[in-house]
Amino acid sequence: MSLQELHEQIEACGPQAFLVTVSDVGDAHLVSVVVRRDGEALAFDAGRTSRANLAARATATLLWPSRSFDNGEYSLIVDGQGETADGDDVVTVHPTAAVLHRIAGSTGGGPSCIRVLSRD
Repeated sequence: MSLQELHEQIEACGPQAFLVTVSDVGDAHLVSVVVRRDGEALAFDAGRTSRANLAARATATLLWPSRSFDNGEYSLIVDGQGETADGDDVVTVHPTAAVLHRIAGSTGGGPSCIRVLSRD
């Protein structure tokens, strides 16, 4: 699927998502962010710890929790490469892959995972 289809899924989910980054010692750091489109990328304001984690390890994951979709409940999970700018709170994430992942225990007979954006 395409980046356009990913942006359509994000629009359907809304702007509030969770950002997952990883610390120097390998601990997950999870925060809530408000995502906006920036061309083909995703942008949002993030705090000092998230920006430091992304400056050291650019891999980022964004999670939009459960919503109804095509015969089931799914979460949207987007992996990407994040970048920060010195002196700026804005983070930009360039999506590399995305899936709609079925919520455990949800009703309906849909597939467990729907690929939205494939890794190149």
